[in-house]
Amino acid sequence: MLPLLGLLTIAVLLGAILSKRMSPLVALIVVPIAASLIGGFGLHTSKFVVDGLKSLAPVVGMFVFAILYFGVITDAGTLDPIIDRILRTVGTRPTRIVMGTTLLALLIHLDGSGAVCFLVTIPAMLPLYERLHMDKRVLAAAASMAAGINFLPWTGPMIRASASLHLPVSALFDPLIPVQIIGLVFVFGAAYWLGRREEKRLGVVTQTGEIAVPKRELTPEEQALRRPRNFWFNIVLTLVVLGTMVVMGEKIPPAIMFMVGLCIALLVNYPNVDMQRQRIDAHARAALMMAGILLAAGVFTGIMQGSGMLKAMAQAAVGFVPPSMASHIPVALGVLSMPLSLLFDPDSFYFGVLPVIAAVAGQLGVPAVDIGQAALLGQMTTGFPVSPLTPATFLVVGLCGIDLAEHQKFTFPLLFGASIVMTIACVVLGIFSI
Repeated sequence: MLPLLGLLTIAVLLGAILSKRMSPLVALIVVPIAASLIGGFGLHTSKFVVDGLKSLAPVVGMFVFAILYFGVITDAGTLDPIIDRILRTVGTRPTRIVMGTTLLALLIHLDGSGAVCFLVTIPAMLPLYERLHMDKRVLAAAASMAAGINFLPWTGPMIRASASLHLPVSALFDPLIPVQIIGLVFVFGAAYWLGRREEKRLGVVTQTGEIAVPKRELTPEEQALRRPRNFWFNIVLTLVVLGTMVVMGEKIPPAIMFMVGLCIALLVNYPNVDMQRQRIDAHARAALMMAGILLAAGVFTGIMQGSGMLKAMAQAAVGFVPPSMASHIPVALGVLSMPLSLLFDPDSFYFGVLPVIAAVAGQLGVPAVDIGQAALLGQMTTGFPVSPLTPATFLVVGLCGIDLAEHQKFTFPLLFGASIVMTIACVVLGIFSI
């Protein structure tokens, strides 16, 4: 009975989200509660929910304060000199332009927002592509690769994986640091190849200075928020926050580092109380929307685990997986995770599908952390910039002025290649065993 109820719960959840009959927040709360009541758990349902919420509190705290911190740092103009230097350096050589696009997108995407990354990177670089008659699909691909390779601790996929599997972010992220570096090498190598191909296609290597590099224009409101005198302070503060989180993540929860960092950033950059409130208000909507999704996911995972539905499904599914193939599950998921972004939105995959895969693998002796890491190699990381299930994809094609099909056909092999390279790296480095 329990395996069937669990399967139906996940099927209804995925159907409700993918068909857009319910928002993820509503589906993650209503569907599991209804399933628990149908299963006869009655008032025990509330205990399951509370246990799920408690387990997610540190993750929600980290995500909320990470968004607020990076929002304040960006408002203060910390990235402005870096962006301007990149634009001056790339000149009018296509290879430099493509690699500069990749670097710019990588830096902008440090806050974990794909929409912000594309809104800053593409308008800044598009005039160069148009004046040199470069293929705008290359611009879309370069920005997509840089954003897709980013699965830092405060990004959506990492937070979702941590929440759904009830694992510390550091347990998922720290072993993947060398893998992400290898992925970055692949991305910049692909960017260089795209730039060289554009030079050959255009049939000429342009000379630096032939075309004026466009200047970034800030609105009066943005200019009023800039604090250029605090540039180095903000850089050092960010390095301290991130460095402490990576090095001492087991001893000092990331949420605390972002809380303290946010307070310091506000006091130094915006000492006026009204401005502090305005900066928090400006970024609170994005933070609270994601926090709501995560807390709703706590309801789902709490009920699925507390009721025993997840364990029952895993035990039933174990019989279909030969024990000799168990060690290959992370590798298989690493390869498939990127294409799965075209079928599942992040909430339905990480909160509906991933826990089941992890439970099945756990019954066969495969650690849940391996399953989470495999999913992060592609599922809404390298996969999100081409997935029709994310608004950021349509933002890319709209800003670049290209068709969705053109973008997917051109960029998909590059993003899929990055996932394959990182999966192989996990095997070579011993993160996954085969």
